[in-house]
Amino acid sequence: MQVQVQSIHFKADSALVQFIQDKLEKLTLFHPGIQKADVHLRVDRDQDRENKRVEISLGLPGPDLHSGRRAASFEEATSDAVEALRRQLEKVRGKAA
Repeated sequence: MQVQVQSIHFKADSALVQFIQDKLEKLTLFHPGIQKADVHLRVDRDQDRENKRVEISLGLPGPDLHSGRRAASFEEATSDAVEALRRQLEKVRGKAA
């Protein structure tokens, strides 16, 4: 799977990028046909403590899947978004069976 991480208005460190790639690679256990993942990282400009936003799009044969989450850290938002994508992948796999 090809993973592209894009951070908007800041530079993501290599540990964060590796964390995201590791989380996304685990999704191939639920659907081996995942071709690519586009990840957008953004810090919202509000006073809310949960101002880190992660948006993930998965490229599959057929319709793409999307998930976006906000949290206090990018790692937490990534974990939540990947969990939501895992549930979506299970639904897609269930419909195909």
